[in-house]
Amino acid sequence: MSLRRTLTFTTLTFTTLTFTTLAALTLASASVQAQTTTHNGGRLRALIAQKQAAAAPAVLSAGVQRIADVPYGTDPAQRMDVYVPTSPTTGTNSLVASAVRAPVIFMVHGGGWRHGDKAMGRVVQEKVNRWVPKGFILISINYRMLPDAPVAVQERDVQAALMAAQQRAGTWGGDPSRFILMGHSAGAHLVALLNARAPQALREGAWQWLGTVSLDSAMMNVPARMRAPHLPLYDDAFGTDPAYWVAMSPFHQWTAGAPPMQMVCSAQRADDPCQQSDAMARHVRNQGGRAEVLPQDLDHGEINAQLGLDSDYTRAVEAFMGSLDAEVARRLQCGSAVCY
Repeated sequence: MSLRRTLTFTTLTFTTLTFTTLAALTLASASVQAQTTTHNGGRLRALIAQKQAAAAPAVLSAGVQRIADVPYGTDPAQRMDVYVPTSPTTGTNSLVASAVRAPVIFMVHGGGWRHGDKAMGRVVQEKVNRWVPKGFILISINYRMLPDAPVAVQERDVQAALMAAQQRAGTWGGDPSRFILMGHSAGAHLVALLNARAPQALREGAWQWLGTVSLDSAMMNVPARMRAPHLPLYDDAFGTDPAYWVAMSPFHQWTAGAPPMQMVCSAQRADDPCQQSDAMARHVRNQGGRAEVLPQDLDHGEINAQLGLDSDYTRAVEAFMGSLDAEVARRLQCGSAVCY
């Protein structure tokens, strides 16, 4: 064989081997990538499914009407949904003809002061389906959020929504003096802050409300949380100014005359919201106010989504609500029969 033919054969052989090796490596890499993509895709699909479940709209029981997107301000985010019981014969609001005006549960969703929506199933579904048929009105609000609206503006939105709801309560058959504030997560912080400064809200035109149920806030004492290791989302919400921390802290803003408050807290969370709740309750009681803590062996989301299910947890919250007002207690004790 000539030297030229030998070199050509060797070059072809090397090229073939190189191509074969590269092909094999490519196939192997593609296989690993496919497996990784399948694995990551599975995790991604699971996360998407969880997000969709969390954001799923409420499935309402028969006899409940949703009055959607009632405005309380000019911004598109300043809207509230009103849930009322309806007559089985006429399909209209059955509270309007009642001789006794209905109590109102005023719900503020969570979402890290940045996300969330008033109509999410976990925010309203079980609460509406348990309490509205008993003759309650449930109002769920949206509010402006980060990054456009700082937490101080969000609290003002919550107060504005409360005042607008109280002013219109009679048109839905509600009693403006029988409101119970409720919020979850960031919403729990906002209602706790508004509750702490209730005397100021009353001077600005709000009616006195009965009390507040705070569902799993770890920000009762904002300065204490911000000075300890904490989640980055708290930096987004509260920044670095200690004076702002104090201004946004229910612990520091609590004022004599504030309505009673129940703080539900998750015993499963690593950041221990029950410790903050216990400290807040002691602080309030030491100044002559009323506050109680309800620890639950539930995670953060379950505390919101499962309130309203027939459980010891729901009954414990109802016991607090019923202690605030005789008419609230009477309606909570109702069975299937209409009692309003």
